[in-house]
Amino acid sequence: MSHQVERKRVLVVGGSGYLGQHLLAALIAAGDVDVAFTHHRETPPPSLLHALPDLRAFRVDLRSGDGLHAVSASFGQPHVIVNCAAISIPRECDMDPAAAMATNVPSSLVSWLLSFGNDNTLLIHLSTDQAVYEGVKSFYKEADETSPVNMYGKSKVAAEKFIIEECSNYAILRSSIIYGPQTISPVAKSLPIQWMDSVLSQGQQVQFFNDEFRCPIYVKDMVDVVLSLMKSWLSDGKAIQVVLNVGGPDRVSRLQMAESVADVRGYSHSIIKSVSASSVLILSLNPRNQACLFTCHQNSIESV
Repeated sequence: MSHQVERKRVLVVGGSGYLGQHLLAALIAAGDVDVAFTHHRETPPPSLLHALPDLRAFRVDLRSGDGLHAVSASFGQPHVIVNCAAISIPRECDMDPAAAMATNVPSSLVSWLLSFGNDNTLLIHLSTDQAVYEGVKSFYKEADETSPVNMYGKSKVAAEKFIIEECSNYAILRSSIIYGPQTISPVAKSLPIQWMDSVLSQGQQVQFFNDEFRCPIYVKDMVDVVLSLMKSWLSDGKAIQVVLNVGGPDRVSRLQMAESVADVRGYSHSIIKSVSASSVLILSLNPRNQACLFTCHQNSIESV
């Protein structure tokens, strides 16, 4: 008599956000794990549940942990948790530091994870290059010192330290700017390429910084990084404790991104004005010279 192999369970925290929705779609398409996600609004996005009917949705308040017991009761202990939830707008974090720390440092989530009393769950936590590094040089490596310049960065660094101290198995992904198509249920957050297309389509001159550099990563490549880590953990269960910078292969300024959008869409470069970030009054400090080293090739992930 053959016995049924237990299906693995994956919980995507903040699954109604941009990366979360793309990850959920990929997990459901693969079909080899049971998938649930958390959302903070009263109801989950109807269009997301309609498009992906096999999803389980749970309303959770990450600040207090309310709702996590329902996940335990009806879904069980996840084999993998991917934490995509955050207050990610620097200005909002500066306006309410307490809310930023309470949301971005996943203390209730980690406490819930530890309550299972075993090491059977991998926590994949999304961090950022944009705020944990000061931005005074280029091509940061994972071992470089973190030196956040704003509240958003401070909350993300605090989250990293908390996870490293408390969790047995974790992968912290310091993502660069993520770009790609809109989600099944459109997110309110401004998407970089879509925003550039929108403002340039109006034909009015727009300023873009020539001295803020990032390594943009396509959302499906970011999903592949997460899936590769997941696959490694679920296949052999070997301990994973890693911090990785995740970015695309090209170091570009916002000016160069706008010029690329203009080229593809046929807009004139004359409406693109090159300016220095230091010449513009910014309400929240941002790192100036960001460019993460692209270290997360799929092969290296699978060998972690």
